[in-house]
Amino acid sequence: MHPRPLSAAQRTALAALDARAPDLSAWCATIFDFGETAWREYRSAAWYVERLRAEGFAVEEGSGGMPTAFCAEWGNGSGPVIGLYAEYDGIPGNCQAPSTRREPRPGLGFQAGGHTDPHSALGIAALGGALALKAAMERHGIPGGIRLTGEPAEKVRGSKPIHAARGYYDGLAAILSFHPFYMLPLCNTVRWDTHCGAGWSMIYRFLCDEPERWGQADGAPIPQAHSAVRVPGANDALNLMYLSSRALRESMLPHQGGWSLSEAILTAGQATADNLPAGLAEIQYMLRVPTLAMAGQVTAVLDRNAEAAAAMTGCRWERHWVSKSRPGLANHAMARLVWEAMEIVGPPVWGEDARRIAREIQAGLGLEPDEDPFLPETTRLIHPEEAEAILRRDLPPGQTHSTSDDYTDMCWHAPTARFYVARPALRPHGGRPYPAWVMNALGGIPATIDPTVRTAAAILALSALRLLEDPAARQAAAEEFRARTGGGVGGRDWLPPLCDYPPPIGFRWPEYVTTPRGRDWWIPSAVPGA
Repeated sequence: MHPRPLSAAQRTALAALDARAPDLSAWCATIFDFGETAWREYRSAAWYVERLRAEGFAVEEGSGGMPTAFCAEWGNGSGPVIGLYAEYDGIPGNCQAPSTRREPRPGLGFQAGGHTDPHSALGIAALGGALALKAAMERHGIPGGIRLTGEPAEKVRGSKPIHAARGYYDGLAAILSFHPFYMLPLCNTVRWDTHCGAGWSMIYRFLCDEPERWGQADGAPIPQAHSAVRVPGANDALNLMYLSSRALRESMLPHQGGWSLSEAILTAGQATADNLPAGLAEIQYMLRVPTLAMAGQVTAVLDRNAEAAAAMTGCRWERHWVSKSRPGLANHAMARLVWEAMEIVGPPVWGEDARRIAREIQAGLGLEPDEDPFLPETTRLIHPEEAEAILRRDLPPGQTHSTSDDYTDMCWHAPTARFYVARPALRPHGGRPYPAWVMNALGGIPATIDPTVRTAAAILALSALRLLEDPAARQAAAEEFRARTGGGVGGRDWLPPLCDYPPPIGFRWPEYVTTPRGRDWWIPSAVPGA
């Protein structure tokens, strides 16, 4: 089957992307260099707001009560509105320069934030697609609009459940969701039936604010001597919570496929090294499960662990939600439409500059450089139904969702397509794995990441224009959405937003800080004696 011929507007969009290629490259490098992490993407969000306003968008800053979120809108008269989004958060402990050797970005240590997926490319691809779409709509008089949301804290599944609950995805004709990826089967393809599952994240807080109540007989004075009985306190509660939850992990959902539980200690200590108890400690959990029922079961176990840990250590405990995202919803009409755009655009192409950089990395690691160093899978398309068949090989027949990602919350408010464009990744070399910094660096070096950005932006623009110019395609997606939800938003099979909590912005999330030493990461970059 031959790809559908391009419309005049689609040709205009591709030309606009070519003209903006230097801008997209520079912008992607800028966001990569910011390297900001969940809920603390201040410079990244401010950059997007300023850029979008300069491009003629009306922008709401701090959308949904999240300081580093935004909602940008542009319209060309009345008509269908297409939803796109940018992500721009990285991960602590992954600071890497756009370099062919392991080194942090200037002035920082390796423990600072950095882009791993990379969301720097994801967001700039969305911006590039939106600007190309806008240029085509203006030139050809296509009615409709663009809504581009800024989505912070994706790594903890943060913003999209909140935006969904507060109406930011309502009224959209369709939503296009892109992510860089490199592993089969989800490389240069579109998700078909098996979408991501539920992702829940919460913070357990232990507070020892009445230490005199532990281990004391009624009426006994508060102990003063260092040799007196002392309440264990919040650090001990956190340790008990951490260890008991790990010990019980195999008993939570050990035989139900594709689930995981990860933890991060946010706050600990809050005491001197004297004979005083720690007054505050916090641990965050992130669970990824196929179903909401499974999410509830794991949460119940964690709650019991927190109750027991608090009782043993003289603390009280609180649970604070970071995310409650819903499982995804398929839409074959949307998937076919985006796949047609992918066939037109093709996979990313890495030129000789990119291959030279990849060979330099290989040589620096003591490997014999390959003539073609990139994974073959990154340079070809895979049909959505073929990808689905590969994905299903390792899943039980009754399992309908796998892994998690918070784009799934968008699926319940408008017809949504989720597609993947390859990011640069090196082919295996003698069975020796590459260190993690290699992938991070390839995601920041312009010659290696720009093809991903340009390819994804083109697919976004062509898909959005097809939806705007082809009422039949738009109607097919809408009808399937209504069928799967039992009547659309609010239908009998529709899952309402689960977000019943405020944005969790006040916790001790890792961030950059300004000190008398200058700008630094929350863990000091200069380690004494290093």
